[in-house]
Amino acid sequence: MTGRLIAFEGGEAAGKSTQASLLADRLGALLTFEPGATDSGARIRSLVLDSPDLAPSPHTEALLMAADRAQHVAEVIRPALDSGIHVVTDRFIGSSLAYQGFGRHLGVEDVLALSLFATGGLQSDLNVLLEVSEEVARSRQSSPGDRIEAENADFHQRVLDGFRTLAQQDPERWVVIDGGRSVGEVADAVNAAVRDRLGV
Repeated sequence: MTGRLIAFEGGEAAGKSTQASLLADRLGALLTFEPGATDSGARIRSLVLDSPDLAPSPHTEALLMAADRAQHVAEVIRPALDSGIHVVTDRFIGSSLAYQGFGRHLGVEDVLALSLFATGGLQSDLNVLLEVSEEVARSRQSSPGDRIEAENADFHQRVLDGFRTLAQQDPERWVVIDGGRSVGEVADAVNAAVRDRLGV
């Protein structure tokens, strides 16, 4: 039996890492993240996020994210899935579509084609979009964050609008959950959605 791939998506400080960890624990799944889950990916992550003086162009950013994802799938995700292990990832293709496709104005079709080339056609079985208000997100952020987190409000609004559009256009693959509630309440909603959609 092939494992299932579940991706947590959303804007900054939506609670993705916390909920991904809780779900992975419940499922006995492999927990991973993007970008930077492999040795080469960690170097790519540094180039994309940690060097404001070396800020890549939007196209370069999209290509670097795709390179990270290609290695992530080849080295981490696909071997686990092929072994029958479920995988829970903090960000996947949806983030590229929202951040580079919508946020950077590169277009969803081109970014999706690039992402599918990187993954060899692999897509997540379910995307869990956690939504929080701007006030909640601000209250959860304790530092300025990385280069993308430090982008202006207009950029982040395009990203959030992009996530909502993706979820509306593909309701079979996306589920939207209010991430502004308590950790336990959000986890209960996530578990219910995953059981309903995937039976796990």
